[in-house]
Amino acid sequence: MLRSTRSLRLTAEGELLLNRGRQALELLDEAHEAIASGRSTIRGPLQLSLPSDLGRNCVLAWLDAFTQRHPKVQLRIQLSDRVSDLYRHPIDLALRYGAPPDSSLVALPIAPTNRRMLCAAPAYLQRHGEPANPAELAAHNCLCFALGDQMHDRWRFWRNGQESSIAVSGDRSADDGDAVRRWAVAGHGIAYKSELDIRPDLDAGRLVELCTDWVGELAPLNLMCADRRQLSASVQALRAFLQDCIQGSSSA
Repeated sequence: MLRSTRSLRLTAEGELLLNRGRQALELLDEAHEAIASGRSTIRGPLQLSLPSDLGRNCVLAWLDAFTQRHPKVQLRIQLSDRVSDLYRHPIDLALRYGAPPDSSLVALPIAPTNRRMLCAAPAYLQRHGEPANPAELAAHNCLCFALGDQMHDRWRFWRNGQESSIAVSGDRSADDGDAVRRWAVAGHGIAYKSELDIRPDLDAGRLVELCTDWVGELAPLNLMCADRRQLSASVQALRAFLQDCIQGSSSA
């Protein structure tokens, strides 16, 4: 910058720097506008982790309908009952039962009142009879689900404010919820499953709900992500769509 007692003017280098600065600010404004537009548009990739059973038998078909409605969304799906690390794995969203394993995760409720229920196939009940209450599960072959090193072999129920906690056992267990459901449908034993997982089987008569005067554990379904900045228009649209699908399936 050249200075005199009465005026100031930029040098050639100063003029060049000023022009470059203006260009940089314009590019920054354009970038902000593009990001804002992208967040308000239902488009782009969504990397989803889905539970094995509900994912295969319900959610995949729902997602087909979602992408028909929003053709600019590209889905990348992982089917597994193992809890994905949303900070380390290339996953945007995880649809999972229960409370988030990490309190820093953002959990969007999808089906907050969903519960587990006892169920078995008519063929199993014809051979072994139906338990009159949860305590009689000790005499039955129970199909257990394992998540990592934790075996879910203690099932809890409530009636009139009274809790019943039953240790169960059986001749098979799996770390895949779909395998447990298939065993139950095939008549191999009694399962303790999320109602969302088995609602189609109950409606079709492939499974029968047991001990209906007892209430099973809550199994709320949440859509989880690592940061609220990920709650784009696509994520919000997907959440609303899944809620509508679940409401429709439960009232069918």
